[in-house]
Amino acid sequence: MSAHAVSFSSVEKTYKRPGFLGAAYTTAVKDLSFEIPAGEITGLLGLNGAGKTTIMKLLTGLIFPTAGKVKVFGHSPAEGAAKARVGFLPELPYFPPHLRPVEALGYYGRLSGLSGPALAQAVRAAMDRTGLEPHAGKRISEFSKGMLQRLGLAQALLHSPDLLVLDEPVSGLDPLAIHDIRGLLAGLNSEGRAVFLSSHSISEVEKLCSRVLIMVKGRLAATVKRSQWEAAQGGLEAIFVEAVR
Repeated sequence: MSAHAVSFSSVEKTYKRPGFLGAAYTTAVKDLSFEIPAGEITGLLGLNGAGKTTIMKLLTGLIFPTAGKVKVFGHSPAEGAAKARVGFLPELPYFPPHLRPVEALGYYGRLSGLSGPALAQAVRAAMDRTGLEPHAGKRISEFSKGMLQRLGLAQALLHSPDLLVLDEPVSGLDPLAIHDIRGLLAGLNSEGRAVFLSSHSISEVEKLCSRVLIMVKGRLAATVKRSQWEAAQGGLEAIFVEAVR
């Protein structure tokens, strides 16, 4: 088993956008190398446009690098062996509003290869773990932002992944929902699952993560361990501000 959940080796991603006077090229990440240890919570920080969402898409196999290599547990993110071990929560999860949570989770569970009693058990476990069980009879159209995030997490957990990839998991949530999701992620990590999350909330990253990657204009500006920000005057926020200026 690979000691690293994710590794990026000299990765570059350039987007090509057709235009009236010819194609325009934008490099989102450049010469990017880092590793995410298995079983740890790693955070990703950066200003808007720093390349955070591109990184998430690269490691989930939604897009492919222009150069370099991305590996997830030693495999290409496009391989089934990698996808089977990853759960993904996008920043803005979408579910058909007319469905109930059990129906939506059943659909995504089948996409993950679950069926029969195993699927039913996985759906019940995910509902219970994310606090959705009391809301089983509601339609998704009735869900608040916090409940949609819980449903997104339940979807990501269905197939018991070894790595959770979470894009802004607490964005727009009230303090109670943030507290509950923080506790859920800490519990998952205590079971040995790796978590890779991006967030604009430095305080949440500080509470959850063992290490943090700071991106600046598509490049990795710093990798910071918990011991470093705990020893720094001003904590992680001060380190981040210094890195992005």
